[in-house]
Amino acid sequence: MSGTRVAITGAAGRMGRQLLTAIADRDDTSLVGAVDAQGQPSIGVDASVLSGGTTTGVIGSELSQFDVSGFGDFRALLSINLIGAPSMNIEEFRELRLNPRPILGASLMMVAPTGQYDANRLINIGTNRWAMRARMGYSHPLNSKWFLETSAGVWFFADNDEFLGETRKQDPVGAIDFSLIRRFSPGFWGSLDLNYYFGGRTATSSNTSEDIQRNSLVGLTVAFPIKGRHAIRVSFNRGVVTKSGGDFTTFLLTYAFVIK
Repeated sequence: MSGTRVAITGAAGRMGRQLLTAIADRDDTSLVGAVDAQGQPSIGVDASVLSGGTTTGVIGSELSQFDVSGFGDFRALLSINLIGAPSMNIEEFRELRLNPRPILGASLMMVAPTGQYDANRLINIGTNRWAMRARMGYSHPLNSKWFLETSAGVWFFADNDEFLGETRKQDPVGAIDFSLIRRFSPGFWGSLDLNYYFGGRTATSSNTSEDIQRNSLVGLTVAFPIKGRHAIRVSFNRGVVTKSGGDFTTFLLTYAFVIK
């Protein structure tokens, strides 16, 4: 073994995985140790698996690799307006925009375990479990330009009974979202967003992880139309409280085209 030898603490985290991938891409650096917190499901798993994407290793005397690609889990979403927004024609919709009223809606999302899954690997595209999210949302107009919107939902998860030779359970994850929205003109609006999600502790047949989530994100979104049928939306989100899981900043640029 030659070159720089590296040991990584927190190898299963976002930065740890990036470091593992970087080390695998260099000929002058070797991984000699990978450490993570007690109770993490990554304990006992080969560090090469944690790098995701393309994994490289030695089998016997041959250098081998595998690529992680395939279909993800199938999702189906059912949404319904309960109060304030029945089916409308164009004129009725224009009237609603001029004189907004409170709106209450609900949705149900189902996730089926149809994605690619290998029970012997920690990193998979599919989850090998059923999941369901129930959610309700409410929009309250402060006036014709300002709106306050909030939603609350809960994810429920079935067990994954083929997780590295064990059964993996996960507690429900709850989420609350708040948005203050300013409408400037038709199609041109901005919002200040805040959310908080909690729960989701995982456990296997032999171990309970200390990964309960109590996380919060704050964000800003601006959308504006371009020549009527085109629109651009810019979003920025940043983690402000992270108990467990991803702590990240995202920037999203979206283009939309309305088909009449």
